[in-house]
Amino acid sequence: MTLRDGWEMVVGLEVHTELKTNTKMFCGCANAFGAAPNTLVCPVCLGLPGSLPVLNVRAVELAMAIGTALQSTISPSTFHRKNYFYPDMPKDFQISQYDLPINVGGYLDLPDGSRVSIERAHLEEDTGKSTHLGGSGRIHGAARSLVDYNRSGVPLVEIVSGPDIRSSAQARTYAAELRGILIATGASDGRMEEGSMRIDANVSVRNPGDPLGTRCEIKNLNSLRSLQRAIDYEALRQVDLIEGGGKVRQETRHWDEQLGETSTMRTKEEAEDYRYFREPDLVDLVPDTAWQERIRSGLGAMPAERRATLLARLSSPTSSQLDALEVVVDLGFDDIVLAAIDAGAEPSLALARAANELAAGIDDIANLTSDAFTATLAMEQSGELSATQAKTVLLELLANGGDPRAIAKAKGFEQLSSDSLGETVAALILQYPDEWARYRDGDEKLAQFFIGQVMKLTKGQANGKAVIAELQSRR
Repeated sequence: MTLRDGWEMVVGLEVHTELKTNTKMFCGCANAFGAAPNTLVCPVCLGLPGSLPVLNVRAVELAMAIGTALQSTISPSTFHRKNYFYPDMPKDFQISQYDLPINVGGYLDLPDGSRVSIERAHLEEDTGKSTHLGGSGRIHGAARSLVDYNRSGVPLVEIVSGPDIRSSAQARTYAAELRGILIATGASDGRMEEGSMRIDANVSVRNPGDPLGTRCEIKNLNSLRSLQRAIDYEALRQVDLIEGGGKVRQETRHWDEQLGETSTMRTKEEAEDYRYFREPDLVDLVPDTAWQERIRSGLGAMPAERRATLLARLSSPTSSQLDALEVVVDLGFDDIVLAAIDAGAEPSLALARAANELAAGIDDIANLTSDAFTATLAMEQSGELSATQAKTVLLELLANGGDPRAIAKAKGFEQLSSDSLGETVAALILQYPDEWARYRDGDEKLAQFFIGQVMKLTKGQANGKAVIAELQSRR
């Protein structure tokens, strides 16, 4: 959405990502999604008297990996207690990093060439999860509330961007690119639907060139679609308010996906309202140069580099190929696609099969080897398999693995001989003389009609390219 003339939106994002560790941030409880409520808890993550935190070294390494990927400076850091009362925070404070975060500065370059600065990416622990029963599902008007502390103490990294984003579309692109980096570093699974990645959007409006306006923070956006819609709504709300003679209040707002609007949650707290003070039970965190270098050397290619590598295999890529390329890299299928292309597969075919068939069976991708994928594409290109048959073979490979030739044979996918195909086409020409006459006169759409009829008669054993060749030879 574009704001009315004379207005500019200014957006900064705070992205919270849960880290893929086996245990929580300061205790030995399992870090797992979907367990029965309040079964993954202990005295430490419940904040019981006498319990002491012990820092999870793997969480520190994943935070350093994120900082390295974002070109941040990894710095000596400290932990603080961020004090506030809410039922999902059992200690009544959250252990976080305040004025000395582990990652300082940095930037993220987007595919369109724009750059968004990173102010910080710091470590902290997650809170529990409240479920409000009755009313709208929010605490106001609820009949009662339930709290699950399984998530309490799960390690988090909060990544704070600069106020450099100027549209909801750019915000969505930034979040998507950041999500790809988090997955590529191994720091997160990026599953927004499970809360592994949550976004707060700070939105303000101004006349271009003016100082920054008063911002409102939209909390806990859990999908890219919601992010974009919420920013658009909030920016337009602020413009309408100012043009109507009102004044924007700095506050925290809630996004209602069904209503498509934001509403006030609370007036915005300032940092001093949290009464930060040093966590007395944790020492300073000072990653040395050797440790930082081990993290850096262990990182693989990030999404931008992987896109560039795959793009180099395409000559004059079409828009559909570029779209497929984005999907392939986002899902992590680029290695298997590159192997197939290097082995002789048509890039467009390899991209299409990965972006469609493999994406549809993403939970079973472990069963499919690179050699099997390459062999299936080769069989399709040579005419041994039709497109439909190749898709069927890929689905079988995804489900159970195996050898594509053996699967094709077991399913009866042997191609028709040229004599048999010729006899089938000849019979159809006699059966459909009007359609044949129109095809001979140049109506190319009729080719698809004859291909469909051949497929019906041969139960899908014919190859579409071979059918077209046979039709053209009889013109």
